[in-house]
Amino acid sequence: MTDFTIAIPTYNGAERLPLILDKLRSQIQIEGLSWEVIVVDNNSQDNTQKVVREYQKNWLQQIQLKYCFEEQQGSGFARKKAVQAANSPLIGFLDDDNIPAQNWVAAAYEFAQKYPKAGAYGSQIHGDFAGELPPEFHRIKPFFAITERGKKPLLYQPKSKLIPPSAGLVVRREAWLESVPKHCILIGRKPDSLLAGEDTETISYIQQAGWEIWYNPAMEVIHKIPKHRIQKDYLISFFRGIGLSRYVTRMLGVKPWLKPLALLAYTVNDLRKIIRHLIKYNLKLQTDIVAACELELYINSLISPFYLWKNGYLVEVEKNQNSAVESQVVSVELLKH
Repeated sequence: MTDFTIAIPTYNGAERLPLILDKLRSQIQIEGLSWEVIVVDNNSQDNTQKVVREYQKNWLQQIQLKYCFEEQQGSGFARKKAVQAANSPLIGFLDDDNIPAQNWVAAAYEFAQKYPKAGAYGSQIHGDFAGELPPEFHRIKPFFAITERGKKPLLYQPKSKLIPPSAGLVVRREAWLESVPKHCILIGRKPDSLLAGEDTETISYIQQAGWEIWYNPAMEVIHKIPKHRIQKDYLISFFRGIGLSRYVTRMLGVKPWLKPLALLAYTVNDLRKIIRHLIKYNLKLQTDIVAACELELYINSLISPFYLWKNGYLVEVEKNQNSAVESQVVSVELLKH
């Protein structure tokens, strides 16, 4: 068994993968550490497979570089594929636009040894934005997986409802197999779905199972964000998807009998935010991109439960409950291999 696995879910990542693979090939402080890299091709339509095959020809002998194909589109499916394919107890997820520091692998492995109860822990993530940012962008910056929470490790308390993003996240395979249900509601963005928040859902299941969730500042990652992702059209669509997913992420961990009360409280709060926002910005919403994104988030958070119910997503809740025991049995079998 290897000590550490890096999984890179990618969709049409032929142009982005070389930068991250080159950085992984030059990792330092890894003497005596056995690790592997798995690229999970999430049904790409470009030359992603060809790029990986070319790298395999000249890859480091002591480190395996694997290629996996996942036909079901959505980063949630790609991550599940990586968990199945991994040969180590620790899996570090890097998106194809995440550039890890040269000691990222060493820092990730070291943290797991120091904090054995950590089921998952996130990186310190810095943004590298191409192009000029809209005024007041700092208000929506955290939604881009930018995570800068200081220079000391931080334990995420369940009551805070803060969860690290999946970019630069390390997960114990045991924690995933024990905690994450077979059917998740949120699976990540894809051409016919706007829903986001699949990382929040997955990590919340791990936290609810009793595992600790941490922030590890020693694992540093640069998140490269292209110019089109800070354009108004993309941003509005992006925040619409986050809002429509909100019912799922809000209700994680809420007891069934409390959900109607929680829904009522969230509905009232969303309405309050929408009214206050309209009064404050009014005509400025046509030119203020950040304010327009915030309004899109509030409105779609309000309609989230109705959207999810209408489109059949909430059926997965019942599937999760029915498959809880099944998942535990499967996890035991997978851990034997």
